Amino acid sequence: MQRLVSVVFLVFISAAIAAGAAFGAASTLTFSELYEKGSDPSAKTKALTGSEVSIVGYMAPPLKAQATFFVLTKMPMAVCPFCDSTLDWPTDIVLIKTSSIVDATPFNFPIKVVGKLEVGFEKDEETGFVSFLRLSDAVFERL
Repeated sequence: MQRLVSVVFLVFISAAIAAGAAFGAASTLTFSELYEKGSDPSAKTKALTGSEVSIVGYMAPPLKAQATFFVLTKMPMAVCPFCDSTLDWPTDIVLIKTSSIVDATPFNFPIKVVGKLEVGFEKDEETGFVSFLRLSDAVFERL
């Protein structure tokens, strides 16, 4: 039993260290740096595509229970701004894709998200949701 507790403790510590490393090593990107003119990605956004980045924002209310994604917004929003059309994509939201089910954070508390930046329109086959900017394999923490 003591050995099992030790193994569980080591796994927990390793996960915590890995999460801390992810939060510390990522390049910072702000909502104001995402785009240049209208809906054109900025030079910084293009340069960081494929890299680990961190963005601070607010979790919009989840679209469904047991989701492995959420929308990060520049300002707190009581309803989700997610769009289903490439023509209407707002420039102040980012789709966040996680590897596990998201534990929702109240919409008015800031969070810091770290993940791999992806740019370009993509339609999720399972949900039908369309996104332009995404952070994949993301983790987040409440600030």
